[in-house]
Amino acid sequence: MGSSSDLYSRMEELLKSLGLKKGELRIYRLLLERGKPMRITEIQRELRISERSVREHVLNLYRKGMLKRSLIERGWLGYTYTAVSPAEVLERIKSVILRKIDELEHELERSN
Repeated sequence: MGSSSDLYSRMEELLKSLGLKKGELRIYRLLLERGKPMRITEIQRELRISERSVREHVLNLYRKGMLKRSLIERGWLGYTYTAVSPAEVLERIKSVILRKIDELEHELERSN
């Protein structure tokens, strides 16, 4: 049985093969390891990448269902982000791939 870091490395390879960018993987891993909600500025300080890049990567991860966000109000409005569990991410990937395969199979059947 492999270690959790070995498991994450294998999952990272899968995510890379599905087109995730290096910055997106770094942000997902950071949020996964922290296990607590983080703001854009906290992620940016931690990873030392531009706020613009963090915003872009976080939005992509959120749209892909890999991050959850919560609205916070502390004299200002903003979001905090947390990582969706690897098990949920894999389940989501699997269902998307299976749905796309089904759609293609139906199109192929219709065209024959």
